Amino acid sequence: MEKMKNILKPKPNPQQLLRDWQRRLRQECRNIERQIRDIQREEKNVEKSIKEAAKRNDMGSAKALAKELVRSKRTVNRLYENKAQLNSISMHLGESVAIARTVGHLSKSAEVMKLVNNLMKAPEMAMTMQEFNKEMTKAGVIEEIVNDAVDTALDSEDIEEEIEEEVDRVLTEIAGETAAQLPEAVRKEKLKQPAQSLGDAEGADDEEDLEELRARLAKVRS
Repeated sequence: MEKMKNILKPKPNPQQLLRDWQRRLRQECRNIERQIRDIQREEKNVEKSIKEAAKRNDMGSAKALAKELVRSKRTVNRLYENKAQLNSISMHLGESVAIARTVGHLSKSAEVMKLVNNLMKAPEMAMTMQEFNKEMTKAGVIEEIVNDAVDTALDSEDIEEEIEEEVDRVLTEIAGETAAQLPEAVRKEKLKQPAQSLGDAEGADDEEDLEELRARLAKVRS
């Protein structure tokens, strides 16, 4: 019975498909904007905590938080790239529909296929773009894309090195003045230390606050 309904159900025309896809693409862009705002709001709290950690000479915690801040800024940059690619898909779809008015059907678009494929590899967009992949393949806009798992193990070390370099720059920008007041030998030694885990109540509270802040930042990034 369900199959019969699907057979009898009229297929949406190109204009209908375009409106639906563009509406959903705009919604995804709004979701990205909201996630960016959430991340940046937490980043302000992290920057404040970095300054406070530096003031109490806890450079281990300051560095740990700076690393989280660097990761978050990278996530924000990636989200902006995702948003730009979503807008590009919408634009190219509009061009495809304009052509469809002349030829009577949607034609394949290599550019849309490339953009969808790129976004399927983005952690934040993978599931959404898999749905678009199925629908656009069915409509004849793109060919079926097989989303192979991306192996990032090979460049993870390079990424970590880049992050470490950025961490030092972030620390200098946010806590530079406070950190600079420490003797150089002390500053280097403190930077090597892990985030503080003291036995007294104040140290334990600091560590709990640090972990809570890092957890919140990781949550809005996911």
